[in-house]
Amino acid sequence: MMELAVDGRNVLGEGIIWDDKGARLFWTDIEGSELWSHAPATGALQRWPLPERLCSMALTHDDGRLLLGLASGLAFFDLASGDLDRICDVEADLPTTRLNDGRTDRQGRFVFGVFNQAENPKEPIGGFYRLNHDLSLERLPLGGVAIANSICFSPDGRTMYYADSGTREIRCCDYDPDTGAVANLREFAAADAAPGDPDGSTIDADGYLWSTRWGAGQVVRFAPDGTVDRVLTLPAPQPTCPAFGGPGLDMLYVTSATVGLRAGQLADAPKSGGVFAKSLTIKGLAEVKFAGQRR
Repeated sequence: MMELAVDGRNVLGEGIIWDDKGARLFWTDIEGSELWSHAPATGALQRWPLPERLCSMALTHDDGRLLLGLASGLAFFDLASGDLDRICDVEADLPTTRLNDGRTDRQGRFVFGVFNQAENPKEPIGGFYRLNHDLSLERLPLGGVAIANSICFSPDGRTMYYADSGTREIRCCDYDPDTGAVANLREFAAADAAPGDPDGSTIDADGYLWSTRWGAGQVVRFAPDGTVDRVLTLPAPQPTCPAFGGPGLDMLYVTSATVGLRAGQLADAPKSGGVFAKSLTIKGLAEVKFAGQRR
């Protein structure tokens, strides 16, 4: 069982990453429009209010600056001043979509997808995108998506994993680490491979994929062939995103959400919305920093 590390009571905790140099976690409460930070060694907790919802993020080579995937587009964020440097809008022609899950590839390009906020059933009208080193934006040929999630990359960078959570299937494709070209789109883990819906994912140093299972209160480790290797449980039914952190990258952290839970469900799972942690013998990989910058 994973243990509570931060009692954040987030409405929609998401997008957690580990800053190795700062020895701290960053994550977002999407519905609260807040960036959160926590240093496990000292217990220091910090929050930054933002002018719109923050959906995902990446470290940059400037230790005082993050790349933010805001609801309507991408921006650099200065942690000291709170200033936003807007890069671009995303899908401004689609009023029901916002940004969702995102992660850097092994070469430091930011890959992300969108979320269709329309009522269910949600149509797959959005896309998956990549912000390149020169800050140009391109749509990846991965088809339409309603709820983009599970974006992560194999240790060698040659396989990309992704999901549309509404289908409950995790997919993967060949990913050229030099050109960024994608090919050979295929199923990685079937819809019935594990309970719940696949939300965020991360890859460990052995190339296994850790998938948070929304609605099931589980984190499932999938082997590179897509079979279930192990299952962790946590006392919150809606885990959202995993990240390896700590000095040895052997601590698994997971965000969670309270959104949509009824009063009785919250009473049964009062730690929902917190960040959970578990020490493992398995190691993760350091977060790749976004390598793009203003010229």
